[in-house]
Amino acid sequence: MGKHHSKEYKDYVVKLIVEEGRKASEVSYELELSPKTVSRWVSDYKAKIRGGQSTESYLTPTELEKLKKQHEKELQALKEENEILKKAMHIFTKNQA
Repeated sequence: MGKHHSKEYKDYVVKLIVEEGRKASEVSYELELSPKTVSRWVSDYKAKIRGGQSTESYLTPTELEKLKKQHEKELQALKEENEILKKAMHIFTKNQA
């Protein structure tokens, strides 16, 4: 009897293949899964997308890295904006005294 994997796990495996361009044979070997099983998951996923059904979002390592870089960039911009506002506040309060 085969193992039962959660939907989240299946979606993660499929995204590694479909969205990151990894080879199904490599992913199935790395994760100790049957190549037939992985191929079926990919086929089901693609059919679901073609059918217009939404898929839940699970982040792959590449997507997580992109998101991290985006957040770091936004954080840096906010820090710069905060420093400008601090300087402006200092200038305006200094002139009032």
